[in-house]
Amino acid sequence: MSTYANVNFLTSAATAGQFVADTGREVAFAGRSNAGKSTAINAVTGRSRLARVSRTPGRTQLINFFEVGPGRRLVDLPGYGFAKVPHAVRDRWHALMRVYFERRESLVGLVLIVDARRGLGDLDRAMLDWALGRDRRAHVLLSKADKLGRQESVRVLRATEAECAGTGIGVQLFSAHERQGIDAAQDVLAQWLEGDREPT
Repeated sequence: MSTYANVNFLTSAATAGQFVADTGREVAFAGRSNAGKSTAINAVTGRSRLARVSRTPGRTQLINFFEVGPGRRLVDLPGYGFAKVPHAVRDRWHALMRVYFERRESLVGLVLIVDARRGLGDLDRAMLDWALGRDRRAHVLLSKADKLGRQESVRVLRATEAECAGTGIGVQLFSAHERQGIDAAQDVLAQWLEGDREPT
């Protein structure tokens, strides 16, 4: 049975005024447009079609809110990076995410999806900085780990852990295709969403 058997789509927001009520606790998912973010969300929720997966990077152009329990939400943020969209549209995405991080009080943590073959990029680091700047938790899923050999996977993991050392950011290997790291990611979400205190 899925950990999130009763997950429900709430709304898609193009502006801050369309966000759901800023109460309870929520965890945001972010990543480059081709990092496998939607696939990761579907894998950790056990719902194959919850987040829209496309062969064309950058299809998530809105902030999508999903309820996983009373006052508990997952938030799918717009992808960034290689999306083949007009610059004006991309700028609106980034501005919307900036507002989200600066104002959202119910945000307790960020799950950042990073293609293990690429490692952390500048935009990934900016997302982590936004989260840490608000004193929020962060966890990196090194996705598509099945596309690397064991030694290379370990090398990327260790390099990313070293870069995040001293920040409290968690790092793990992840592969939705091989179902690698799904339980560990679910444990992180459960800890964040069911914490014993409300976010400050």
